Amino acid sequence: MKHKNGFNPLSRTASHRRAMHRNMVTSLFKYERVTTTKAKALEVRRTAEKLITRSKVDTVHNRRQAAKYVQDKAILAKLFTEIGPRMKDRAGGYTRVLKLGFREGDAAEVAILELVDYKLEVEGDKGEKKAKKAPAKAAEEKKPATKKPDADKKPAVKKPAAKKTAEDKAPAEKKAPAAKKPAAKKADGESKAAEQKDAEAPAEKASGSTEE
Repeated sequence: MKHKNGFNPLSRTASHRRAMHRNMVTSLFKYERVTTTKAKALEVRRTAEKLITRSKVDTVHNRRQAAKYVQDKAILAKLFTEIGPRMKDRAGGYTRVLKLGFREGDAAEVAILELVDYKLEVEGDKGEKKAKKAPAKAAEEKKPATKKPDADKKPAVKKPAAKKTAEDKAPAEKKAPAAKKPAAKKADGESKAAEQKDAEAPAEKASGSTEE
């Protein structure tokens, strides 16, 4: 019996239970559908419904109260900009619990917790979406890319190579020194010395004969 029991503690401490509620509520608003045990789904459902009721009126106070549970800024914005306006005409009952049977292993009763206006994507719907996207992509690929003529750009003019003048050639000629011929000079000197020796030899013979 549930006498004087306002909620199901789920065999957890207060801090653990609070953290679990925050995580599961954030996941519910992010994916709009979560699979969990039936006991958790019924408890999280209470928290989620209160937050959705607050999200109908987008005020600073309501956002701060919701931020105690939803600490992700992107999902908090989604709650007040998308989910809240969608549930504007509903007076309650924003979520539903669908039973899935018993889980293997511990035989826990499993259920799906989802938003009432959640739309399940069927394979046929996915095929239609792909079929719609395909012709659009094909049309984009067929369009040739038109290049605009560049009016500002002028054709590059090649400058003629400057001809080398006689003055430019002169330093190159000066740099090349004349080849020296030391071997020829030595040969000329040796030949002259030999001639002088030959000329001096008869003169010495003649002077020697007179002295006798």
